[in-house]
Amino acid sequence: MVSQHINNSSLTSQPNYFNNDYFRYCLSGSSDSMIRLWDIGQQRCVHSYAVHTDSVWALASTPTFSHVYSGGRDFSLYLTDLQTRESSLLCTGEHPILQVALHDNNIWIASTDSSVHRWPVEGRNPQNILQRGNSFLAGNLSFSRARVSLEGSTPVPVYKEPNLTIPGTPGIVQHEVLNNKRHVLTKDTSGSVKLWEITRGVVIEDYGKVSFEEKKEELFEMVSIPAWFTVDTRLGSLSVHLDTPQCFSAEMYSVDLNIAGKPEDDKVNLARETLKGLLVHWLIKRKQRMGSSAPANGELLSGKDIATRSHTHSRIEVDSSSENDAMVYPPFEFSVVSPPSIITEGTQGGPWRKKITDLDGTEDEKDFPWWCLDCVLHNRLPPRENTKCSFYLHPCEGSSVQILTQGKLSAPRILRIHKVINYVIEKMVLDKPLDSLNTDGSFAPGLAGPQLQHQVVGDGSFRSGFKPWQKLRPSIEILCNNQVLSPEMSLATVRAYIWKKSDDLVLNYRVVQGR
Repeated sequence: MVSQHINNSSLTSQPNYFNNDYFRYCLSGSSDSMIRLWDIGQQRCVHSYAVHTDSVWALASTPTFSHVYSGGRDFSLYLTDLQTRESSLLCTGEHPILQVALHDNNIWIASTDSSVHRWPVEGRNPQNILQRGNSFLAGNLSFSRARVSLEGSTPVPVYKEPNLTIPGTPGIVQHEVLNNKRHVLTKDTSGSVKLWEITRGVVIEDYGKVSFEEKKEELFEMVSIPAWFTVDTRLGSLSVHLDTPQCFSAEMYSVDLNIAGKPEDDKVNLARETLKGLLVHWLIKRKQRMGSSAPANGELLSGKDIATRSHTHSRIEVDSSSENDAMVYPPFEFSVVSPPSIITEGTQGGPWRKKITDLDGTEDEKDFPWWCLDCVLHNRLPPRENTKCSFYLHPCEGSSVQILTQGKLSAPRILRIHKVINYVIEKMVLDKPLDSLNTDGSFAPGLAGPQLQHQVVGDGSFRSGFKPWQKLRPSIEILCNNQVLSPEMSLATVRAYIWKKSDDLVLNYRVVQGR
């Protein structure tokens, strides 16, 4: 019925002002800048009003359907008499108008600046505004409007300032996920640039009105961590999406997260710890309501549930490094003052949304995705790929250093180069045989056997009988593509930024003279 409009239309319907037939007429506004009055019974447009200079996005009529308030992309709010076509500019702002709502003698306006403004209008007797003068007659042609000014001048707003403003938070319009995959840089409608920590859901730095691109370059880090979440800002706020199994691909050592009281070489799965932080209130309330003495990491699934899930997802990994670890560490503690909301779709049922502090333990487990429960209750993670990095370790060309390995080595992607340095030093200084390396990465002196072709450099290879690399000034340098590597680089970072090939990584080592 509204085919005469261009693109999207906004509609409002009210009782007919010509007779008492309810909902006989309706009003529409659209991107062609026109307001149209429609006869629903006849299914045709009976009047057109050219008032605005751009798209009309919001309409509100008086209870008697005699006048209409309209706003849109031209930042302006107009009052129009539907019978006489007389129109008056009530106010103008700095942002497009999205919604209007008439209440007594005031009208509420919501615009793209996220604040809500209340303006005084003669809601009960709008004709009083038109009688003040400075009004015009609305034309009936799109864009030409043919405004006939009753005063012989350009319309001047009746009101200069709103009588009440409810300030809103500026909406986020730009974002960038940084390389460390824990921080997101954002820019809002006020031009303010902020740094967010995803694993805590808080702003950790407010840079003010600075260049977004320059700040992004300044914060660049040469690190390679798998993308374990996605971000969108379509709603003006930061929305973080976790999807299995990709979200469980990122790990860091506890020392890099500054987690006190946890062994430095313990691997921390970022998604698992983030989920624990988000659901800690639910876990506590759930345990209290159940009144059981079950361990803090939850109860086991029923045999039926396990069988069903195992049939669909046959490969499930148990995170043994965090067995019975129900503690939420500081890098994953979410604010209770301004808590984030969880939006999810359960195993059975539709989507729902709650603040994390509103979870009271009464939520059914079926309200949560099964993989989320497996993670926080049972330490079970879905199968993950590319958690290891294969590489060769050879002496530098022309070096007289002994050959320490013949085959391919394997280590976690997050293993630091200083671990490789320690590995080389230990084999050179302590003269460990090649076959003394267990599959778990720890040395076992005195073992005999055939030479290993695929050795594992583990996280615990250098804990015993050897000083930390920071205290023992290394006499070994590790190179890749003839570039000396920083001891703090991970294998993944070297592969991404130095090696830059799809083939297995090749590292070289040499003795630094004079040390």
